Amino acid sequence: MPLYHDAKARIATNLQTIAAGGRAGLIAIGEFTERQFDDLNAVRRGLGLHEIESREIVFIGRHLFVSRTKDGYTIDDMVLQIESALSSVSIVVANPKMTAMNNPQRRADGYGNHVYDRAIFECTQRKPRAELFSVIPKGDDRKPPTKKAPP
Repeated sequence: MPLYHDAKARIATNLQTIAAGGRAGLIAIGEFTERQFDDLNAVRRGLGLHEIESREIVFIGRHLFVSRTKDGYTIDDMVLQIESALSSVSIVVANPKMTAMNNPQRRADGYGNHVYDRAIFECTQRKPRAELFSVIPKGDDRKPPTKKAPP
């Protein structure tokens, strides 16, 4: 399994820190499977991009938190999205501007959708490791209800 045994709790803590206005630190949350790592580097080589040197995945969470809260998702939702996107069955998808992994298995998101979760990685700043930059629940046509600000 790509996520470390304590990763979900640590991810939630980082996201809660960000939600409270704090600054979350860089944490290691898991590793690519051997096949994912090999596929990731093969695709990146084919695109003329540098290879990732470590199988370890790191995470801060600010971009993910800001993006997904705009859509109405909770921290619990985000943790589920991450867990799904970083599944051992997820496959590498890349182009010159994006390195990602998609879980090919649909997940019921609790809002009436069946989504494919996509993990987006930043592969330059945290060399030799990949940073989980964001997760996108592809196919979330019905977004969670958003809370309106009081008048």
